[in-house]
Amino acid sequence: MRQFSIHPSALSESNDIGPDTRIEAFTYIAHKVKVGQNCVIGPHVFVGRDVIIGDRVIIRGSAYICAGTIIEDEVYIADHATFSSDRNSSTGSVMDNPVVLRRGCKIGAHATLCGGITIGEYGVVDAGAVVPRSVQPYAIVAGNPATVVAFANTLETHPRPAARSFTLERTMESKVRGVGIYELPLIRDPRGNLTVGEFERTLPFVPKRYFITFDVPSVDLRGEHAHRTCHQFLLCVRGSCAVVVDDEYKHSQDSRLLVFASEHYDPADYIRDYQIFLKEAVSLWPRHET
Repeated sequence: MRQFSIHPSALSESNDIGPDTRIEAFTYIAHKVKVGQNCVIGPHVFVGRDVIIGDRVIIRGSAYICAGTIIEDEVYIADHATFSSDRNSSTGSVMDNPVVLRRGCKIGAHATLCGGITIGEYGVVDAGAVVPRSVQPYAIVAGNPATVVAFANTLETHPRPAARSFTLERTMESKVRGVGIYELPLIRDPRGNLTVGEFERTLPFVPKRYFITFDVPSVDLRGEHAHRTCHQFLLCVRGSCAVVVDDEYKHSQDSRLLVFASEHYDPADYIRDYQIFLKEAVSLWPRHET
């Protein structure tokens, strides 16, 4: 098994470095740092104490990794990315909520991550973004402060143009089981166009509740939860918004989203932790794709 390699100008106060890892020129690695195998740590990188780095991680030149950061496998960190810290510099203690980079996420050049946040699995932070709060799995964020602009590894679908029809028609299946796109009937009239649906005939379930979201700041996501029992039917009745199962985002300032729900409100029906959602989805639908 090959040992790690370190450039003569680099300094590592830790020997807990995995095989086939390469540490390039003028890089500093503090004590109590753990680095996995097959990693590349570029030139002029600073890695603070108590940092944990997984396998196959790439950190490009001049990145600053603050103390206590947790970096999981296959993470990519571009040049000059900076992770800030709220830790007590006088004691060197590590906070209970360190910066955490989940598996496969990517951090762009010159991005800044504020202390205590988590970047979810396969999330993407765009170059130059300033990230003051956690990013959910697969989300792509950009700007200052960073906001969600898209989602990675999603399939964008578009229903065909509405035809003259008086029935609600399911036009497309999504890649997530149990989720479909419906085409609303459209009746054109010089006096004003009309669309209609009947609760007990044309909708996929009989609603017991409705709610409307409006005045949603475009910087925020809505949703961020799943349901164990409740089904929902979403109608954007004004403006625009984008929906990724399991959240909606990119609301226009004038958006009005009407949601029919199959069940009455029940706090116990909500799943707000993404990892719990994945586990329960697998148990309910073994072939469920996310």
